[in-house]
Amino acid sequence: MRRKIIEIDESLCDGCGDCAAGCAEGAIQIIEGKARLVREGYCDGLGDCVGACHSGALKVVERDAAAYDARATLENLRATGGAAAVRRFEEAQARHDAPDEAVIIPSELQQWPVQLHLVRPGSPCFRGRELVVMSTCAPLASAEIHRRYLRGRAVVVACPKLDKTEPYAAKLGAILAEPSVPGIIVVIMEVPCCRGLSQLARQGIELSGRDDLAAHEHTLALTGQLRSVRAIR
Repeated sequence: MRRKIIEIDESLCDGCGDCAAGCAEGAIQIIEGKARLVREGYCDGLGDCVGACHSGALKVVERDAAAYDARATLENLRATGGAAAVRRFEEAQARHDAPDEAVIIPSELQQWPVQLHLVRPGSPCFRGRELVVMSTCAPLASAEIHRRYLRGRAVVVACPKLDKTEPYAAKLGAILAEPSVPGIIVVIMEVPCCRGLSQLARQGIELSGRDDLAAHEHTLALTGQLRSVRAIR
């Protein structure tokens, strides 16, 4: 049957496993360092895993595929993940099945404040988490921001055009100097003024004194879609 299903671009996948963790159906596994769709019938095509992927390797496409089999999916989860996996699956199904007006989407934000002027380097919220440096416009352009970028990450928000940015590079450097921060994602819009945010991030990386940080720039279209992903160091 022709239906919506996940497609994985292995050339963009870095094997981090976030998509597998974000898939309540257990349809994705990391095999030989790459995300793989292990069985078409386990994928419901709703794309929760897309929001968990930071590299842009996943997208929902429409093609001929085996029908989604909720019963087989549940049996597999029960056998491989036990009660916790089954409960997570049932919660995900309930969210998807509920009428739109009844759905309350929880926030993925795990810290406050978020404005780069106000955050404090050394705060516990940055320890052990990837840092997202986000333009102030991006959350208004995309409804996927929380699911795609905030889940499990720390975030700072800034505007390179309207903010007083003089202290930003040094502050980013101080945040990134924390050795448990594994990387940085800069989320900008496809408008010229946003490019300054990536430049500030590069300066912050240099000031951190670290050469082990993974660093990527994600550019969003004005309609919210992910336009491009590129390394920034």
